[in-house]
Formats: sequence, structure tokens, C-alpha cells
Amino acid sequence: MALTAETESRLYRSLRVASGAAAHLVALGFPAAVAVLARPGSSLFSWHPLLMALAFSFLMTEALLIFSPETSLLRSFSRKVRVRAHWALQLLALLCALLGLGIITYNKHLNGKGHFVTWHGLTGLLAVLYASGQCAGGVLLLYPKLMKNWTLAKLKLYHATSGLVGYLLGCASLMLGMCSLWFTTTVTGASWYLAMLCPVVTSLVIMNQVSNAYLYRKRSQH
Repeated sequence: MALTAETESRLYRSLRVASGAAAHLVALGFPAAVAVLARPGSSLFSWHPLLMALAFSFLMTEALLIFSPETSLLRSFSRKVRVRAHWALQLLALLCALLGLGIITYNKHLNGKGHFVTWHGLTGLLAVLYASGQCAGGVLLLYPKLMKNWTLAKLKLYHATSGLVGYLLGCASLMLGMCSLWFTTTVTGASWYLAMLCPVVTSLVIMNQVSNAYLYRKRSQH
């Protein structure tokens, strides 16, 4: 028996709510698990995985989920409030990422190890640099008159889509970090696969959110 359009719409919305709730849980649970594994303060290195997990798993994910029409924790607030919260979370994410990058760079210097010689290191560096540029580009949304030949709608579209690329870079860096010797000797078996699934879940949810908010809507206007 074929589903009616109303039933399909209700089912799709329920799936979006469930996936959004899962993303919130993963965004908080993954850094919490990393904190238990790394035991921050036990060594200089121990701060690196925690700060990066906080930056790309918790803060950045929540900054993007703020605009979810179904699962935003601030959906009852005005868009102006949500935009300010988005800015605050993204700045905190960038600060954590920069601090995490600085710590691992200094730690390698102390131990006489090479810098950015692995895919994890290179992807992490690119993700942090990209996030810095993305935050700088977000200023244009606050002062759209600086870009006289661009409409506000176009600026929002490019900021959202380029932000998605930066978020995926951050998630890729987390996944490559879970292939490191430190992580694979600590987390094994099914737990390792479960940990790898965490950034995949949040990436899919954020991709769906951005696609529905900007890309699909853009196509429907043509």
C-alpha cells in the first residue's frame, strides 16, 4: 500500500528529528569518551585529542545544529539569537582547534619529531586553517555592504556550503586521528568501529541539514 504525501512527510520529519537527536548525543558523547581515554593533564599530548574533539565534534556540530528546524536547542529563540550563538560556538571551536594545534606542534618539537608528516597531521592543519578562513569570511554576513556585487542570500549560500566543506575536513581529521598508534592501541575491536562511526553520523546529519536549507531550495527556485 502506497504511503500518502502527508504520511511520507511525517515519516521524513520523524527521521530528521531522530537523526538530529543522535547527532546531539554523539557530539557530546565522543569528546567525553576521548577525555576518559586521554586523561587530560597526564601529559602535554593528552590535551591535543580532547581539544580537537571538543572543537570539531562538540562545538562545531552544535554551532551548525543551531539552525536545524527540528532539533535546534535554541529553535524557540529568534534567528538573531541563534546567529549570535552560532558565532560564539564557532569562535570557541576555532580557539580549541588552534590551541590543540599549538600543543601538538610544541609536543613534537620537544620530542624531536617531524611536523605534519602524516595524513592526520596534514588534514588537521588544513581543517584548522580552513576554519580560520571560514570564521573570517563569516564577517561578511555581518557587514554584507562590504560585498556590493553580492546579495545577502548568495553570501549565506556560499558561507553555508563552504562551512560544510570545513566541517567535513574536521571530521576527516578526527577519523584519521583514530587510525593513529595512540588511539588504536587504546581502543580496539567493536569499540574502534563505533568510535569511527561518530563523525560519520554527525557529518551525514549536517550534510542533510545544509542540503535541505540551501541546495535543494536553490534548485527549486529555478
